[in-house]
Amino acid sequence: MNVIESYIFRRAFFIFLTALAWTLAIVWITQVLDQIDLVTTNGQSVLAFLELATLILPTVAPEVLPLAIIIGVTQTLAAMNTDSELVVINAAGSSRLTVLRPLLILGLGVAVLSFLIANTVDPYARQRIRELVADARADLVTAIIQEGTFRKVENGLYLQVGDRKADGTLGEIFVADSRDPKTELVYYAKNGRIVKLPNQNALLMETGVVYRKPQTGDMSIIHFDTYAFDLSLFASQEDAVVLYPKDRTIPYLLNPDPNDWHYQKNPQQFSAELNRRFAEWLYPLVFALLSVAVAGDPTSHRQVRVHPILVALGLGLMIRWMAFYFANEARHDPAYVVAMYGLPALVSAICAYFIYTNRALAPPQWFTDAVSLFFERVAGRTRHLRQRLFGQRHAIEGDA
Repeated sequence: MNVIESYIFRRAFFIFLTALAWTLAIVWITQVLDQIDLVTTNGQSVLAFLELATLILPTVAPEVLPLAIIIGVTQTLAAMNTDSELVVINAAGSSRLTVLRPLLILGLGVAVLSFLIANTVDPYARQRIRELVADARADLVTAIIQEGTFRKVENGLYLQVGDRKADGTLGEIFVADSRDPKTELVYYAKNGRIVKLPNQNALLMETGVVYRKPQTGDMSIIHFDTYAFDLSLFASQEDAVVLYPKDRTIPYLLNPDPNDWHYQKNPQQFSAELNRRFAEWLYPLVFALLSVAVAGDPTSHRQVRVHPILVALGLGLMIRWMAFYFANEARHDPAYVVAMYGLPALVSAICAYFIYTNRALAPPQWFTDAVSLFFERVAGRTRHLRQRLFGQRHAIEGDA
């Protein structure tokens, strides 16, 4: 790259990194907040939560990278247009490739990075997240040792511990089990403790009773000195580690296990996920081309009423929504696989046409006029309301 191309690349790369940091932080925080229950409800350690929060980063990065490219490239070109730098570059006789080449190199580099993250780091991060969540949900030892509150283990099964003593034993243990519609069981014990066995955990209850009430209505009461309750019986099937197609690596998607329950139920999901991996990594490059088509016209944008970054982001979000829709439908209908590849190809062709013909990809004039008129009316009403409020305030202060 020559001096001008290096200047454009550095400027776009810096804005891209800034936009990536902010957008990634916002998306990451929203995802992390959804996992707060892992600590508050299941009593997991802070280290487990930090590990989970770290593993979320590679899962959201491929979704954020295309938007960061739009912001970085569009803002760079808009600022250069405002400063008349693109006009000077064009007047100096430089070809359109002088501006296009460094931005496409940036888009290609981000696309390759997105592909590597989505197909090397992301699957293993997702698998580890599944394991952490499953371990947290299966850790009923921490769930039941919450004094004075009923804990719903699963539908029809509730536990309560009235007291946790300093020596680790439990007091006032209550278990209500109505999972069997034919029989209701209620366990009560004065004392108990958690016994950890090699392959399972058991709740050893001491000095208690069992109330057994069948559908016939005749209740029986059984007194016991000790009673061992197998905690592994409480674990539902949802607590096991279940891996979905999006959690799998490319080699597995290319050759799924015939005994995989998800593959037996819907093998098209694996094909759809594989094609999604090969199609969506192109969007950073496509969006770099889109940004050039929107903001790369070497004319001043001082008179443009809709900022190019709003146009590029609006188009980018619409394209991403269409991509998500096609990927979701491809899980059931193979015909949408063609649309998954056709969408980025079509957008690239349209953008290339506008760039080649030296035209800016912008909304029609009637739309920009309508938007401008709307904001002008809002601003006028705001000024009028402000004048009335401040005028009344001054009048009241004068009377006082």
